[in-house]
Amino acid sequence: MTRIGLISDTHGYLDENVFKHFEECDEIWHAGDFGNTEVVEKLKAFKPLKGVYGNIDGHDIRIEYPEKLRWMCEGVEVLMIHIGGYPNRYAPSIKQEIITNPPKLFISGHSHILKIIYDDKLRCLHINPGAAGKHGWHKVRTIIRFTIDGEDIKDCEVIELGKR
Repeated sequence: MTRIGLISDTHGYLDENVFKHFEECDEIWHAGDFGNTEVVEKLKAFKPLKGVYGNIDGHDIRIEYPEKLRWMCEGVEVLMIHIGGYPNRYAPSIKQEIITNPPKLFISGHSHILKIIYDDKLRCLHINPGAAGKHGWHKVRTIIRFTIDGEDIKDCEVIELGKR
């Protein structure tokens, strides 16, 4: 069983409450737009960190994190990219890969819109954790916590960090 803390679009701001909410997590996954290396370093010092760079991230983050990441977490194949869209509206840069080789879990950020949608056609769960930072048009800062247990994705919790 692997407990995941999912975060995106911090834009250089990391709420201290993230550490409390992710305390019981085994790993943190960041879906891009870290904003600066200080966010990266704080998260890495706290828990093992997987991430992808976002459109606002500079060279310092892009040399450490890829544009997209595909891996196995227990029995679940995961695909993460910052700009990915969502079921029936996948981004052009990833659409063909998702259709021809769908993962079981697809994670993206960018929109600042929290979404958890199951794609029946591809049998793939899409998660966008919304935005945890203060920059952007979202009204409430959000993160997600969930568990991967073998081939099961379960115990998904949306956590509100407060107003932007």
